[in-house]
Amino acid sequence: MKNNYIPLCFLKIGEKGKVKEIKINGLIRRRLFDLGLIHDTTIESLHKSPFGDPIAYLIRGAVIALRKEISSLILVEKI
Repeated sequence: MKNNYIPLCFLKIGEKGKVKEIKINGLIRRRLFDLGLIHDTTIESLHKSPFGDPIAYLIRGAVIALRKEISSLILVEKI
C-alpha cells in the first residue's frame, strides 16, 4: 500500500526497508540501478555523517553513501 511508503532518508540507523519507488530520472537513476537499487531490494540504514548528510546504506552486500537530496526521492516500505 503506497500510504506506508516513506523516503529512504527517514529510516533510522539499523532499520531496513524495501525499495518501492524511485522518483529520479536520468543518469542518477541509471547509476542507482547499476548499484543494485531496484524495486523490492532490501536496504539498511547503517550510518549518518556528523551533520546527517550523506547517509551510508547497505545494499546487496555493498555500503553506499547517498546524499539526502537523492535518498529523499527513494520511497521504501519498512520491514
